[in-house]
Amino acid sequence: MRILIALGGNALLRRGEPMTMAHQIANIRRAAAQIARLADHNQLVIAHGNGPQVGLLAMQAAAGGAKDVAPLDVLDAESEGMIGYLLEQELANALPAARQVATLLTRVEVDARDPAFAHPTKPIGPVYTEAEAQLLAEHNGWHIAADGSGFRRVVPSPKPQQIAAVKPVQWLLEHDVIVIAAGGGGIPVTLAADGRTRTGVEAVIDKDLCSALLAAQLNADVLLIATDVEAVYADWRTPHERVLRTASVAELRALKFPAGSMGPKVEAACDFVTRMGKRAVIGSLEHIEAMAAGTAGTQIT
Repeated sequence: MRILIALGGNALLRRGEPMTMAHQIANIRRAAAQIARLADHNQLVIAHGNGPQVGLLAMQAAAGGAKDVAPLDVLDAESEGMIGYLLEQELANALPAARQVATLLTRVEVDARDPAFAHPTKPIGPVYTEAEAQLLAEHNGWHIAADGSGFRRVVPSPKPQQIAAVKPVQWLLEHDVIVIAAGGGGIPVTLAADGRTRTGVEAVIDKDLCSALLAAQLNADVLLIATDVEAVYADWRTPHERVLRTASVAELRALKFPAGSMGPKVEAACDFVTRMGKRAVIGSLEHIEAMAAGTAGTQIT
């Protein structure tokens, strides 16, 4: 099978953990060990989030006081290379020596007129108290929003329209290379009226929506969204909470899910299933083999 695996933030940095390289490497090592279980007889593409990392890079870039700091699209590329390297290293260590792994920087086209540019919603960077967030917002000109019990910086998150260079991914898959691509939702670029010139823009694309688009463009058999819960829950954290083992697109779209967590994952899975008529699954990284086999997580058809 050709499987696209979208790794949630728990695979990189768990909520509440200090943003240290040691924690990231330990989490990525655990993720790589699970992904390696699917490597035999499957073509694998791996995407991942970058919210905490790109936010930290933005803070570091601004800390020096320089006026000409790197824009978000450049920081997206930087985080994609950094996390991709760590994933590639740990996967290569977990796989037979003959199986190759490659990381690709991935440009993703967005619409310059997307209303998301006027309404930032994508959380990046660390979690702050409300007082800390307000001070940082005033000092740096940031937009902030609640995220769980804390507050985070939010940036524009336009909807991905097209993967700019999908053929290199296809070529590598045809040679049995495991590909890490579209990390952090890819690098957002806009396409000029000439249909050729692309320009980077200040944004962070949702990783799950970009993963669904890449899975569709690659004609993947399964979109597998690995997160930190065993499945999708209806009426989450209410007395009526229940796990959904199987669900149709229509059933899921009739329910409401948190915008900052499960909502984008459900939307991405539904987009892929609707577009391709194939299967998506959302569940825990710890059950990745069973998710691919159809016996764990929420199977969406």
